[in-house]
Amino acid sequence: MKSWMPSPMLSLSVFVVWLLLVATVEPAHLLLAAALAVVLPLVAQRLRDERAGLRRPMVAARLVLRVLWDIVLSNIEVARRILGRESRIHPGFVWVPLDIRNGHGIAALAGIITMTPGTLSAELSADRRHLLVHCFNLEDAAATVAQIKRDYETPLREIFP
Repeated sequence: MKSWMPSPMLSLSVFVVWLLLVATVEPAHLLLAAALAVVLPLVAQRLRDERAGLRRPMVAARLVLRVLWDIVLSNIEVARRILGRESRIHPGFVWVPLDIRNGHGIAALAGIITMTPGTLSAELSADRRHLLVHCFNLEDAAATVAQIKRDYETPLREIFP
């Protein structure tokens, strides 16, 4: 199975995302989604140096729930700040030192930060040891770094050792 489906989780993701994008489950789209789910991971496998290897699925599930919850809370916070006085918004950049070394984990962390309203991954240092994050409202840089490391990087280090 590994030879024609090197990354089952990626294949499942491609299949589901395709069906969500076309918003239909017609037989032709099911067939196309299945074909893409097989072909795209095979092509992508040739482009990457290291394999993702999902470990600790329960940690991954808790992380997904945490990210979804944080997205909801961040949407509320950003809306509250946008509708409030402009003087109460303090945008800024902060460098987050990274303990995670796995490229897939770093990409997941950058994606999580970018998906969360109010934050954006702006740059990864050349040595892959720091991630520059732009915050819509940066009141306490040290607290923001600690929260990113605690809530996102720590579980990602368990998932992507």
